[in-house]
Amino acid sequence: MRVLFAVFPATAHVHPIVPLAWALQNAGHEVRVAIHPDAVDLVTSAGLAAVPLGSRDKLASVVEFNTNPDLTDSLDDALFLDTADTSGWEEQWERMCKVLSLYRQVLPDLVDFTRSWKPDLVVWDQFCVPAAVAARVSGAAQARMLWGRDNIGWLRARSREHLAARGAQPLEDPVHALMEGMLTPYGLEYEEELLLGQWTIDPMPKGMQLPVDLPFISMRRIPFNGTASVPSWVNERPERPRVCLTLGVGGRGRQLFRQSGVSFAEVVEAVAELDVELVATVGAAQRNSIAAVPDNVRLVEYIPLNYLLPTCSAVIYHGGGGTFAASVAHRVPQLITPMLFWGETTIAKHVADSGAGLVIDSNRFTADALQKGLTRLLEDQSFQDGAAALHREWEETPSPADLVPVLEELTARHRR
Repeated sequence: MRVLFAVFPATAHVHPIVPLAWALQNAGHEVRVAIHPDAVDLVTSAGLAAVPLGSRDKLASVVEFNTNPDLTDSLDDALFLDTADTSGWEEQWERMCKVLSLYRQVLPDLVDFTRSWKPDLVVWDQFCVPAAVAARVSGAAQARMLWGRDNIGWLRARSREHLAARGAQPLEDPVHALMEGMLTPYGLEYEEELLLGQWTIDPMPKGMQLPVDLPFISMRRIPFNGTASVPSWVNERPERPRVCLTLGVGGRGRQLFRQSGVSFAEVVEAVAELDVELVATVGAAQRNSIAAVPDNVRLVEYIPLNYLLPTCSAVIYHGGGGTFAASVAHRVPQLITPMLFWGETTIAKHVADSGAGLVIDSNRFTADALQKGLTRLLEDQSFQDGAAALHREWEETPSPADLVPVLEELTARHRR
């Protein structure tokens, strides 16, 4: 069958789809990935065929985040969802609908491509709602693919309950403004599956999934963190415990030092005092802030975590989904300071509750707290045991290859 992936043009959105796209391709299916013209390299460098859609000015401000780390200072916690505090969900849902509207401008190009290529299945990033519309126009089955918790599904459920309880009219639903302009030109009526998929592929562990009444299939998130030429030292067994410090590819983690008030230099100094080897994958600004690099510290621009973590004894990071998946896959104990963007506290809580790591909130993050937490993480065997338990949970979840026959069956059932 022919499978089209539609992906939001950001590194942290492309990486999660790669193992599933590979699995489908390896099973003999034709795979294409629709993406912004200036993000094509993210796809082709992963060995997949890219379909550049839209003009360069469309979503250009989003694409720029992939190459300009200075823009990360503009990211905030506006999309972070705390399901225990539901007081502001209405405003958050309105903000979410505005974010979902960003991709609407690509719809005509998506429709043109799906009409010509005629995919059997469209798998779309949860930010790429127009892909569901294009699938309906072309007769393809369509599935939403998550890269984190289903904040959108949870907020939509709250919204529907609230609208029904007060007998609201359709025009009062924020989804009306989001969807009407996409549906009317093609003579379509709104259905929930055009917002939430005919089914959803969820890469999150069951203990982290939100209670949303939607058709889901779980998938093990195989770590893909990009490609690179791997330096020889990465494959060597370190003489002392190797610790990875990473701030992720999404950008929000890079605000840790500013938000906590602890500089990168202070973090490096604190960790370097321990009998460890620190490998910090950070940007040029952080690397240049260290006048004299300690002998037990390596400052590198980027090494894919699925290459680095197999030789690490601990990882320090901000709670991002990509680092979490790689850490679980390689049984690495985790020290997390959540930087709120989507669902980072859920990851941190799951890791802590599983005994696989420790959490230091950003308002309590100090060089001393980091040093003590890391020492405990390395010396207490229970964290290794917890990491092994998380790994077993991960292994029990169906792999992308296991999902291929499931997707074949669902596609045959849903395509028109």
